[in-house]
Amino acid sequence: MLYPLSTLALGPILIGQGHYVRRITPRLPEPEGEREGVTGHGPELRLLIVGDSAAAGVGVTNQSEALAGCLAAQLGQRFRLHWRLIAETGRTSGDVLRALVQEPESRFDVVLVSIGVNDVTGRTRDRPWLKHLDELSGQLADRFSAQLVLFTAIPPMHLFPALPQPLRWYLGLRARQLNGLLEDFCRHRAGTRFLSVGFPLEPGFMAADGFHPGANAYRIWAEHSARAICELAQTTAR
Repeated sequence: MLYPLSTLALGPILIGQGHYVRRITPRLPEPEGEREGVTGHGPELRLLIVGDSAAAGVGVTNQSEALAGCLAAQLGQRFRLHWRLIAETGRTSGDVLRALVQEPESRFDVVLVSIGVNDVTGRTRDRPWLKHLDELSGQLADRFSAQLVLFTAIPPMHLFPALPQPLRWYLGLRARQLNGLLEDFCRHRAGTRFLSVGFPLEPGFMAADGFHPGANAYRIWAEHSARAICELAQTTAR
């Protein structure tokens, strides 16, 4: 109830602040570097990373510093890792779903998903959000043979330094609501897991735009993800 009431009460202020943030916030490019590869030694593991600008690595200059590169380097210490990145700035949950429909069928053991920030700013409603989560999980299991889908929690947008108040509070409120739905979805959907990453949103962890992760945040995100993936590998090996 608080979110729709806040939308009505703060509407003109939020719209004005939204235009202001888009006007003054630098638009950082997606980093250069490989978006797929094979690395490491050990048991075979196939990893797919899909999602938005954070998955794409916006905030650093090269994929080696981004989520995909950091995660590949860490998992390559234990596995013969085949990895691929399918991500693009601005994608909502629905956009990611539509992008995957265009991809040929393939096989991956684990899929790491980063969505939600653009659903918050784009005001995706509860029902479409849950529908997209369900269809995305189904498609990844059916067409990509995923044994595990890791959904990364939406970051705490109420702490994003690029956002003024009350816009920061408002978007943070919605991020927490969608996270609650996502966590509950993963709790009841077999083959999915909610991944909460507790990295600090301090200047040293944020990109220059105050909106995307920096290199230190991507490294911590990769550490959390690698730990969850290795736990799965241990479980399935028993």
